[in-house]
Amino acid sequence: AAQLSPARLKSFRQDGFLVLEHFFTPEECDSMRKQIQGIIAEMEVPLHCRTEFSTKEGEQLQAQGSSDYFLTSGDKIRFFFEKGVLDERGNFLIPKERSVSKIGHALHAHDPIFKQITHSPKVQCLFLTVLGSRGFPSPQPAPLATVTPHQDATFLHTEPLGRVMGFWIALEDATQENGCLWFIPGSHTNGITRRMVRAASGASTCVEFVGSEPTYDDSQFIPVPISKGGLILIHGEVVHKSELNSSELSRHVFTFHIMEAKDTSWSKDNWLQPTPELPFPLLYT
Repeated sequence: AAQLSPARLKSFRQDGFLVLEHFFTPEECDSMRKQIQGIIAEMEVPLHCRTEFSTKEGEQLQAQGSSDYFLTSGDKIRFFFEKGVLDERGNFLIPKERSVSKIGHALHAHDPIFKQITHSPKVQCLFLTVLGSRGFPSPQPAPLATVTPHQDATFLHTEPLGRVMGFWIALEDATQENGCLWFIPGSHTNGITRRMVRAASGASTCVEFVGSEPTYDDSQFIPVPISKGGLILIHGEVVHKSELNSSELSRHVFTFHIMEAKDTSWSKDNWLQPTPELPFPLLYT
């Protein structure tokens, strides 16, 4: 059930994350995976990935193109690839379904299956329960994935902090072998020391980091494996990471973020911004 007991709410407030096994059915997970298979089957490799280059300047131009592609992906469905899976001409060196690192960032808005999951009554009920009030939150696409330790608020900054929650849905079992999440429990209470912001126009990159990431003690992280259909609720400031997938198995997930919009300011410096084509959709419609 999406309603949380007082004990589980207390656990979330203390740890900064909460594991909810079997939140979605195997059928719901399979429908999302099938939808992605169809999207990848029709996928065109982005133009900037097909650019041959041989000079340092060319490499910079390609990187800039890649940054633009990322920065304008907030209201579109776009493809981001693992390193080394494409040759200089943009041809796949491995099966293309294994080449994709992330598809983002507007699946929740443009794809009917993912839209239905994001706006499902159980997601609405869960968010309301955690929120404890009847605000009008807005789903946000996930920030660029990273395996290094990070806080989501570094990428999705609000005033005040603490208004963004991540929803991380395991479409397959996530284990220590295939790249489950790791958390530092209680690390959401110390604020943030680094932000990723849009760079000034004319800068060599589209985004830049302000501040520095602390050095985290690896021994503080605990692994959080979860079964297919499970949901991990993630506080915007809790420190988490995922290790590289060392297995032959895939680890497919669907992740999105919800912001409490009431009395909250979305930073104009965030890489992700609402657009006329896609304002941030309301969770409750």
